[in-house]
Amino acid sequence: MKDRNRWLIVVALATLAGLLYALQPILLPFVVGALFAYLGNPLVHRLMRAGFSRVMAVSATFATLCLAGTVTLVLVLPRLWEQLVYLESRIPSVLRWMNRHGIPWLEQKLRVNIDRIDMDLITEWLTTFWRGADATTTDMLTQIAQSGLHVAATLGLIALIPVVTFYLLLDWDELVQKLRNLLPRKYEPQLVALVEECDSVLAAFLRGQLMVMVALGLIYGIGLQLVGIKLAMVIGLVAGLASIIPYFGFTLGIVTASLVALFQFGLFIKPLLLVWAVFGIGQLIESWILQPWLVGDRIGLPPVGVIFAIMAGGQLFGFFGMLLALPVAAILVVLLRHAQRRYLNSHWYHGGEPPLV
Repeated sequence: MKDRNRWLIVVALATLAGLLYALQPILLPFVVGALFAYLGNPLVHRLMRAGFSRVMAVSATFATLCLAGTVTLVLVLPRLWEQLVYLESRIPSVLRWMNRHGIPWLEQKLRVNIDRIDMDLITEWLTTFWRGADATTTDMLTQIAQSGLHVAATLGLIALIPVVTFYLLLDWDELVQKLRNLLPRKYEPQLVALVEECDSVLAAFLRGQLMVMVALGLIYGIGLQLVGIKLAMVIGLVAGLASIIPYFGFTLGIVTASLVALFQFGLFIKPLLLVWAVFGIGQLIESWILQPWLVGDRIGLPPVGVIFAIMAGGQLFGFFGMLLALPVAAILVVLLRHAQRRYLNSHWYHGGEPPLV
Protein backbone atom coordinates (compact mmCIF):
# COMPACT_ATOMS: atom_id res chain seq x y z
CA MET A 1 0.00 0.00 0.00
CA LYS A 2 1.38 3.42 -0.96
CA ASP A 3 2.21 6.00 1.70
CA ARG A 4 -0.41 8.35 0.25
CA ASN A 5 -3.17 5.75 0.64
CA ARG A 6 -2.06 4.98 4.17
CA TRP A 7 -2.29 8.64 5.14
CA LEU A 8 -5.73 8.88 3.57
CA ILE A 9 -6.90 5.94 5.68
CA VAL A 10 -5.42 7.46 8.83
CA VAL A 11 -7.09 10.82 8.12
CA ALA A 12 -10.42 9.10 7.38
CA LEU A 13 -10.28 7.13 10.63
CA ALA A 14 -9.33 10.24 12.62
CA THR A 15 -12.21 12.18 11.03
CA LEU A 16 -14.63 9.36 11.83
CA ALA A 17 -13.43 9.24 15.45
CA GLY A 18 -13.86 13.02 15.73
CA LEU A 19 -17.40 12.84 14.35
CA LEU A 20 -18.34 10.05 16.75
CA TYR A 21 -16.97 12.06 19.67
CA ALA A 22 -18.83 15.20 18.59
CA LEU A 23 -22.10 13.32 18.01
CA GLN A 24 -21.99 11.12 21.12
CA PRO A 25 -24.95 12.91 22.84
CA ILE A 26 -27.30 11.62 20.11
CA LEU A 27 -25.70 8.22 19.46
CA LEU A 28 -27.54 6.32 22.23
CA PRO A 29 -30.58 5.16 20.21
CA PHE A 30 -28.41 4.20 17.23
CA VAL A 31 -25.87 2.21 19.27
CA VAL A 32 -28.55 0.41 21.30
CA GLY A 33 -30.68 -0.12 18.20
CA ALA A 34 -27.70 -1.57 16.33
CA LEU A 35 -27.02 -3.92 19.24
CA PHE A 36 -30.62 -5.18 19.28
CA ALA A 37 -30.61 -5.52 15.49
CA TYR A 38 -27.38 -7.54 15.63
CA LEU A 39 -28.86 -9.81 18.28
CA GLY A 40 -32.14 -10.26 16.42
CA ASN A 41 -30.83 -10.72 12.88
CA PRO A 42 -30.18 -14.50 13.19
CA LEU A 43 -33.84 -15.01 14.18
CA VAL A 44 -34.88 -13.00 11.11
CA HIS A 45 -32.79 -15.32 8.91
CA ARG A 46 -34.33 -18.42 10.49
CA LEU A 47 -37.85 -17.13 9.88
CA MET A 48 -36.96 -16.26 6.29
CA ARG A 49 -35.65 -19.79 5.74
CA ALA A 50 -38.99 -21.02 7.11
CA GLY A 51 -40.83 -19.13 4.34
CA PHE A 52 -41.48 -15.71 5.87
CA SER A 53 -40.86 -12.54 3.89
CA ARG A 54 -38.23 -10.11 5.20
CA VAL A 55 -40.87 -7.69 6.49
CA MET A 56 -42.85 -10.42 8.26
CA ALA A 57 -39.71 -11.95 9.76
CA VAL A 58 -38.52 -8.56 11.02
CA SER A 59 -41.97 -7.77 12.43
CA ALA A 60 -42.10 -11.08 14.30
CA THR A 61 -38.57 -10.63 15.67
CA PHE A 62 -39.28 -7.03 16.72
CA ALA A 63 -42.48 -8.11 18.48
CA THR A 64 -40.55 -10.84 20.31
CA LEU A 65 -37.92 -8.36 21.53
CA CYS A 66 -40.62 -5.91 22.71
CA LEU A 67 -42.57 -8.66 24.46
CA ALA A 68 -39.48 -9.97 26.24
CA GLY A 69 -38.57 -6.47 27.45
CA THR A 70 -42.10 -5.74 28.65
CA VAL A 71 -42.42 -9.03 30.53
CA THR A 72 -39.06 -8.42 32.22
CA LEU A 73 -40.05 -4.94 33.34
CA VAL A 74 -43.49 -6.00 34.60
CA LEU A 75 -42.58 -9.25 36.35
CA VAL A 76 -38.99 -8.90 37.53
CA LEU A 77 -38.42 -5.27 38.51
CA PRO A 78 -41.17 -4.91 41.17
CA ARG A 79 -40.13 -8.14 42.89
CA LEU A 80 -36.47 -7.17 42.70
CA TRP A 81 -37.20 -3.77 44.26
CA GLU A 82 -39.11 -5.38 47.15
CA GLN A 83 -36.19 -7.65 47.91
CA LEU A 84 -33.68 -4.79 47.77
CA VAL A 85 -35.78 -2.85 50.30
CA TYR A 86 -35.94 -5.95 52.51
CA LEU A 87 -32.16 -6.37 52.24
CA GLU A 88 -31.60 -2.77 53.33
CA SER A 89 -33.85 -3.28 56.37
CA ARG A 90 -32.01 -6.45 57.44
CA ILE A 91 -28.45 -5.07 57.29
CA PRO A 92 -28.39 -3.78 60.93
CA SER A 93 -29.53 -7.12 62.39
CA VAL A 94 -26.94 -9.01 60.31
CA LEU A 95 -24.19 -6.70 61.56
CA ARG A 96 -25.31 -7.19 65.18
CA TRP A 97 -25.27 -10.96 64.69
CA MET A 98 -21.72 -10.70 63.35
CA ASN A 99 -20.62 -8.77 66.47
CA ARG A 100 -22.31 -11.16 68.93
CA HIS A 101 -21.77 -14.54 67.30
CA GLY A 102 -19.88 -14.47 64.00
CA ILE A 103 -16.70 -12.62 65.04
CA PRO A 104 -16.34 -14.46 68.40
CA TRP A 105 -16.65 -17.79 66.54
CA LEU A 106 -13.95 -16.73 64.04
CA GLU A 107 -11.69 -15.57 66.88
CA GLN A 108 -12.07 -18.92 68.64
CA LYS A 109 -11.40 -20.98 65.51
CA LEU A 110 -8.60 -18.85 64.03
CA ARG A 111 -7.07 -17.79 67.38
CA VAL A 112 -6.84 -14.14 66.33
CA ASN A 113 -8.32 -10.89 67.59
CA ILE A 114 -10.80 -9.21 65.24
CA ASP A 115 -12.17 -5.71 65.78
CA ARG A 116 -15.91 -5.51 66.25
CA ILE A 117 -18.03 -3.81 63.59
CA ASP A 118 -18.75 -0.20 64.58
CA MET A 119 -22.56 -0.15 64.45
CA ASP A 120 -22.75 3.59 65.03
CA LEU A 121 -20.38 4.23 62.12
CA ILE A 122 -22.33 1.90 59.83
CA THR A 123 -25.64 3.47 60.85
CA GLU A 124 -24.25 6.95 60.26
CA TRP A 125 -22.91 5.92 56.85
CA LEU A 126 -26.24 4.39 55.81
CA THR A 127 -28.11 7.49 57.00
CA THR A 128 -25.72 9.74 55.07
CA PHE A 129 -26.05 7.53 52.01
CA TRP A 130 -29.84 7.64 51.99
CA ARG A 131 -29.87 11.37 52.69
CA GLY A 132 -27.48 11.86 49.81
CA ALA A 133 -29.70 9.68 47.61
CA ASP A 134 -32.75 11.73 48.63
CA ALA A 135 -30.89 14.97 47.99
CA THR A 136 -29.70 13.71 44.63
CA THR A 137 -33.23 12.70 43.72
CA THR A 138 -34.55 16.10 44.79
CA ASP A 139 -31.88 17.90 42.77
CA MET A 140 -32.59 15.69 39.78
CA LEU A 141 -36.32 16.41 40.00
CA THR A 142 -35.58 20.12 40.32
CA GLN A 143 -33.37 20.01 37.26
CA ILE A 144 -36.04 18.07 35.42
CA ALA A 145 -38.61 20.70 36.30
CA GLN A 146 -36.26 23.47 35.22
CA SER A 147 -35.13 21.87 31.97
CA GLY A 148 -38.19 20.42 30.33
CA LEU A 149 -36.65 20.63 26.87
CA HIS A 150 -33.69 18.52 27.95
CA VAL A 151 -35.99 15.89 29.44
CA ALA A 152 -38.14 15.88 26.33
CA ALA A 153 -35.02 15.42 24.20
CA THR A 154 -33.81 12.52 26.38
CA LEU A 155 -37.21 10.80 26.27
CA GLY A 156 -37.26 11.36 22.52
CA LEU A 157 -33.89 9.63 22.15
CA ILE A 158 -35.11 6.68 24.23
CA ALA A 159 -38.31 6.49 22.19
CA LEU A 160 -36.19 6.32 19.03
CA ILE A 161 -34.56 3.03 20.11
CA PRO A 162 -37.41 0.73 18.94
CA VAL A 163 -37.78 2.73 15.70
CA VAL A 164 -34.06 2.49 14.92
CA THR A 165 -34.04 -1.21 15.88
CA PHE A 166 -36.91 -2.02 13.49
CA TYR A 167 -35.44 -0.23 10.48
CA LEU A 168 -31.92 -1.55 11.10
CA LEU A 169 -33.34 -5.07 11.26
CA LEU A 170 -35.15 -4.41 8.00
CA ASP A 171 -32.07 -3.11 6.18
CA TRP A 172 -29.32 -5.06 8.00
CA ASP A 173 -28.31 -7.41 5.18
CA GLU A 174 -28.37 -4.60 2.63
CA LEU A 175 -26.16 -2.39 4.84
CA VAL A 176 -23.67 -5.24 5.32
CA GLN A 177 -23.52 -5.85 1.56
CA LYS A 178 -22.94 -2.15 0.86
CA LEU A 179 -20.09 -2.04 3.36
CA ARG A 180 -18.60 -5.13 1.77
CA ASN A 181 -18.77 -3.52 -1.66
CA LEU A 182 -16.72 -0.57 -0.34
CA LEU A 183 -13.77 -2.79 0.58
CA PRO A 184 -10.74 -2.75 -1.75
CA ARG A 185 -11.08 -5.66 -4.14
CA LYS A 186 -7.51 -6.82 -3.50
CA TYR A 187 -8.01 -7.20 0.26
CA GLU A 188 -11.72 -8.02 0.29
CA PRO A 189 -11.40 -11.83 0.79
CA GLN A 190 -8.95 -11.47 3.70
CA LEU A 191 -10.95 -8.68 5.35
CA VAL A 192 -14.24 -10.56 4.98
CA ALA A 193 -12.71 -13.70 6.49
CA LEU A 194 -11.37 -11.65 9.41
CA VAL A 195 -14.73 -9.93 9.97
CA GLU A 196 -16.57 -13.27 9.82
CA GLU A 197 -14.25 -14.70 12.47
CA CYS A 198 -14.79 -11.62 14.66
CA ASP A 199 -18.54 -11.99 14.10
CA SER A 200 -18.38 -15.62 15.20
CA VAL A 201 -16.61 -14.63 18.42
CA LEU A 202 -18.95 -11.68 19.06
CA ALA A 203 -21.98 -13.87 18.43
CA ALA A 204 -20.66 -16.38 20.95
CA PHE A 205 -20.41 -13.62 23.52
CA LEU A 206 -23.29 -11.25 22.81
CA ARG A 207 -25.85 -13.85 21.81
CA GLY A 208 -24.46 -16.88 23.62
CA GLN A 209 -22.91 -15.70 26.87
CA LEU A 210 -25.66 -13.17 27.60
CA MET A 211 -28.30 -15.89 27.10
CA VAL A 212 -26.34 -18.13 29.48
CA MET A 213 -26.25 -15.34 32.09
CA VAL A 214 -29.99 -14.71 31.78
CA ALA A 215 -30.80 -18.42 31.93
CA LEU A 216 -28.63 -18.96 35.02
CA GLY A 217 -30.13 -15.91 36.73
CA LEU A 218 -33.62 -17.33 36.14
CA ILE A 219 -32.63 -20.83 37.28
CA TYR A 220 -31.01 -19.57 40.47
CA GLY A 221 -33.73 -16.99 41.18
CA ILE A 222 -36.70 -19.31 40.62
CA GLY A 223 -35.01 -22.21 42.42
CA LEU A 224 -34.19 -20.12 45.50
CA GLN A 225 -37.70 -18.68 45.41
CA LEU A 226 -39.10 -22.23 45.59
CA VAL A 227 -36.78 -22.98 48.52
CA GLY A 228 -38.18 -19.92 50.31
CA ILE A 229 -35.14 -17.63 50.28
CA LYS A 230 -36.41 -14.05 50.69
CA LEU A 231 -33.60 -12.56 48.61
CA ALA A 232 -33.96 -15.12 45.82
CA MET A 233 -34.23 -12.68 42.90
CA VAL A 234 -31.36 -10.50 44.12
CA ILE A 235 -29.04 -13.47 44.58
CA GLY A 236 -30.11 -15.01 41.27
CA LEU A 237 -29.50 -11.73 39.42
CA VAL A 238 -26.06 -11.21 40.98
CA ALA A 239 -25.03 -14.83 40.41
CA GLY A 240 -26.24 -14.75 36.81
CA LEU A 241 -24.37 -11.53 36.01
CA ALA A 242 -21.24 -12.75 37.81
CA SER A 243 -21.27 -15.96 35.74
CA ILE A 244 -19.64 -13.93 32.97
CA ILE A 245 -16.46 -14.94 34.85
CA PRO A 246 -16.25 -18.75 34.84
CA TYR A 247 -17.21 -20.31 38.21
CA PHE A 248 -17.31 -16.90 39.92
CA GLY A 249 -21.09 -16.55 39.67
CA PHE A 250 -21.60 -20.07 41.02
CA THR A 251 -19.21 -19.50 43.95
CA LEU A 252 -20.60 -16.08 44.83
CA GLY A 253 -24.20 -17.25 44.55
CA ILE A 254 -23.90 -20.44 46.59
CA VAL A 255 -21.94 -18.75 49.38
CA THR A 256 -24.36 -15.81 49.58
CA ALA A 257 -27.46 -18.01 49.39
CA SER A 258 -26.07 -20.34 52.08
CA LEU A 259 -25.43 -17.43 54.45
CA VAL A 260 -28.91 -16.03 53.81
CA ALA A 261 -30.42 -19.46 54.46
CA LEU A 262 -28.56 -19.69 57.79
CA PHE A 263 -29.80 -16.24 58.86
CA GLN A 264 -33.35 -16.94 57.71
CA PHE A 265 -33.90 -20.54 58.81
CA GLY A 266 -31.26 -21.01 61.50
CA LEU A 267 -28.90 -23.95 61.83
CA PHE A 268 -31.01 -26.43 59.86
CA ILE A 269 -29.44 -28.63 57.22
CA LYS A 270 -32.48 -29.07 54.94
CA PRO A 271 -32.61 -25.46 53.59
CA LEU A 272 -28.85 -25.58 52.99
CA LEU A 273 -29.13 -28.83 51.07
CA LEU A 274 -31.93 -27.36 48.94
CA VAL A 275 -29.84 -24.26 48.22
CA TRP A 276 -26.87 -26.41 47.22
CA ALA A 277 -29.16 -28.54 45.03
CA VAL A 278 -30.38 -25.42 43.19
CA PHE A 279 -26.84 -24.30 42.38
CA GLY A 280 -25.73 -27.84 41.57
CA ILE A 281 -28.56 -28.21 39.05
CA GLY A 282 -27.75 -24.79 37.60
CA GLN A 283 -24.08 -25.72 37.22
CA LEU A 284 -24.95 -29.01 35.50
CA ILE A 285 -27.34 -27.27 33.09
CA GLU A 286 -24.69 -24.64 32.32
CA SER A 287 -21.90 -27.19 31.73
CA TRP A 288 -23.88 -29.77 29.77
CA ILE A 289 -26.46 -27.68 27.88
CA LEU A 290 -26.03 -23.90 27.95
CA GLN A 291 -22.29 -23.51 27.34
CA PRO A 292 -21.96 -26.21 24.61
CA TRP A 293 -25.09 -25.10 22.73
CA LEU A 294 -24.97 -21.32 23.11
CA VAL A 295 -21.28 -20.44 23.46
CA GLY A 296 -18.95 -23.32 22.65
CA ASP A 297 -15.22 -22.59 22.58
CA ARG A 298 -15.34 -19.61 20.24
CA ILE A 299 -14.53 -16.75 22.63
CA GLY A 300 -11.03 -18.01 23.38
CA LEU A 301 -10.52 -16.03 26.59
CA PRO A 302 -9.23 -17.91 29.64
CA PRO A 303 -10.78 -17.05 33.05
CA VAL A 304 -7.80 -14.88 33.99
CA GLY A 305 -8.18 -12.99 30.71
CA VAL A 306 -11.88 -12.43 31.42
CA ILE A 307 -11.11 -11.00 34.86
CA PHE A 308 -8.35 -8.75 33.50
CA ALA A 309 -10.53 -7.48 30.62
CA ILE A 310 -13.40 -6.55 32.94
CA MET A 311 -11.09 -4.83 35.45
CA ALA A 312 -9.22 -2.98 32.70
CA GLY A 313 -12.46 -1.82 31.08
CA GLY A 314 -13.78 -0.57 34.41
CA GLN A 315 -10.52 1.21 35.22
CA LEU A 316 -10.33 2.96 31.84
CA PHE A 317 -13.96 3.76 31.06
CA GLY A 318 -16.01 3.01 34.18
CA PHE A 319 -19.23 0.98 34.12
CA PHE A 320 -19.71 1.15 30.34
CA GLY A 321 -16.11 0.04 29.94
CA MET A 322 -16.91 -3.08 31.96
CA LEU A 323 -19.89 -3.80 29.70
CA LEU A 324 -17.86 -3.43 26.51
CA ALA A 325 -14.67 -5.03 27.84
CA LEU A 326 -15.33 -8.61 26.82
CA PRO A 327 -16.71 -7.92 23.31
CA VAL A 328 -13.69 -5.72 22.59
CA ALA A 329 -11.35 -8.28 24.15
CA ALA A 330 -12.90 -11.04 22.04
CA ILE A 331 -12.22 -9.06 18.84
CA LEU A 332 -8.67 -8.31 20.01
CA VAL A 333 -8.13 -12.04 20.57
CA VAL A 334 -9.03 -12.68 16.92
CA LEU A 335 -6.73 -9.89 15.70
CA LEU A 336 -3.88 -11.04 17.93
CA ARG A 337 -4.35 -14.60 16.72
CA HIS A 338 -3.88 -13.47 13.12
CA ALA A 339 -0.95 -11.24 14.10
CA GLN A 340 0.71 -14.17 15.87
CA ARG A 341 0.23 -16.39 12.84
CA ARG A 342 1.82 -13.80 10.55
CA TYR A 343 4.67 -13.26 13.01
CA LEU A 344 5.42 -16.98 13.25
CA ASN A 345 5.55 -17.15 9.42
CA SER A 346 7.71 -14.04 9.06
CA HIS A 347 11.41 -13.84 8.11
CA TRP A 348 12.04 -11.85 11.30
CA TYR A 349 10.88 -14.76 13.52
CA HIS A 350 13.00 -17.25 11.57
CA GLY A 351 16.13 -15.04 11.70
CA GLY A 352 16.09 -14.02 8.05
CA GLU A 353 15.59 -17.59 6.82
CA PRO A 354 12.46 -18.45 4.83
CA PRO A 355 9.68 -19.81 7.07
CA LEU A 356 9.17 -23.53 7.26
CA VAL A 357 5.98 -24.68 5.57
